[in-house]
Amino acid sequence: MDALTGRRYLWFTISLIVIIPGVVSLVLFGLKPGIDFTGGTLWEVKFEREVDTEAIVALLDENGYANARAQPTGDEDEHIVQIRTRELQQGSPEKDALGAAIAERFGPYTENQLSSVGAAVGAEIRNRAILAVAVASVGILLYIAYAFRNTQNPILYGICAIIAMLHDVLVVLGVFSILGEVADVEVDALFVTALLTVIGFSVHDTIVVFDRVRENLARRAAPTFEGVVNYSLAQTIVRSLNTSVTVVLTLLALYLFGGSTTREFVLALLIGVVSGTYSSIFNASQLLVAWENGEIQRFFGRLRGGRGAGPAVAPSR
Repeated sequence: MDALTGRRYLWFTISLIVIIPGVVSLVLFGLKPGIDFTGGTLWEVKFEREVDTEAIVALLDENGYANARAQPTGDEDEHIVQIRTRELQQGSPEKDALGAAIAERFGPYTENQLSSVGAAVGAEIRNRAILAVAVASVGILLYIAYAFRNTQNPILYGICAIIAMLHDVLVVLGVFSILGEVADVEVDALFVTALLTVIGFSVHDTIVVFDRVRENLARRAAPTFEGVVNYSLAQTIVRSLNTSVTVVLTLLALYLFGGSTTREFVLALLIGVVSGTYSSIFNASQLLVAWENGEIQRFFGRLRGGRGAGPAVAPSR
């Protein structure tokens, strides 16, 4: 039994164990969108003393800013609070009046930043983000099908790469859904950038493995397709792991010392790189083997109540 491909159902099970909690969280709670998607204002202020965030929310509600939120950020001794509320323009009378009320109740403060996004702009950013992910997926499928056009089933390579990519996207989305519920972590336009980067990394790693499979098929490196895939993985796994470890170490340094403004962005990249490395080695190539052995066809055949398909024809070499 081949070392890696022979344990493919173990690798599939591990992926399901990782993905299912996040998918459940996505169904029940969804993602917590930031002001980039919903519209509104992010106002970060620094007080001279510790303040009660619940009291800030109560003050905002008194002044007509219902459903506002306030949470501490940065180090405890910095007394920095992030306020999220409906759109509040810099220099407007409303903003000046609210600032005066906050200073009167909680003392002097320093404004670190104020970012506002209109509701219409937020909706457009959300729609464009969804479109970007969809276009990237279709483009990847077409490119891989073209790049592997000399193989027996080029579309299969593209489909397996897309499935591995969706695995990584679901892992990142699921983790951030859980974090949004338990730690109030929001997703913004920068998160979409991280997601697209993860897609690119995942597909790049998968193509490296698939390209080696194609070369070894032409060379008849093993008597069976499963043997060829296992041999190809043995050739590429060290390279993939070394590349990923260097990226992970860099991202860890950025996450720990890079500041709070990019922390969620780096975290999404970190999760995606680890997941992308796993899916390229233990999912995408294993799906190729499962299809060529007829296992996927038989599985869907049983779901339809039939007897399932027989083994696929061995690929030409």
